[in-house]
Amino acid sequence: QVQLVESGGGLVQAGDSLRLSCAASRRTFSDHAMGWFRQGPGKEREFVAGVDWSGGATRYLDSVKGRFTISRDNAENTVYLQMNSLKPEDTAVYYCAAHSQRLALPSINPADFGSWGQGTQVTVSS
Repeated sequence: QVQLVESGGGLVQAGDSLRLSCAASRRTFSDHAMGWFRQGPGKEREFVAGVDWSGGATRYLDSVKGRFTISRDNAENTVYLQMNSLKPEDTAVYYCAAHSQRLALPSINPADFGSWGQGTQVTVSS
């Protein structure tokens, strides 16, 4: 398994931006699709954004399209989530995850991801 550590969460106002980072523990991270998920209070965990191993293919939750951007730096073993124009409904714990299968395309299914970080809290006030 890959060890993942998220950072960058915090308390912001609506309309502000945050950039989340997820550092992976080993180089084989570069062979795996990565995803960001979130879980709000009283809600199920939901897919937010995903990127394939190369960074060339991405997918997003409809409600974050045009506001969030996922990217990765394989040389630094890090994946990012740039979040702009944040809304109160974006408030959640955000998790990054590594797909279990090498070279897979981005997936929206949490069951496809075998390694998870501990999560970072994002709170957006109105």
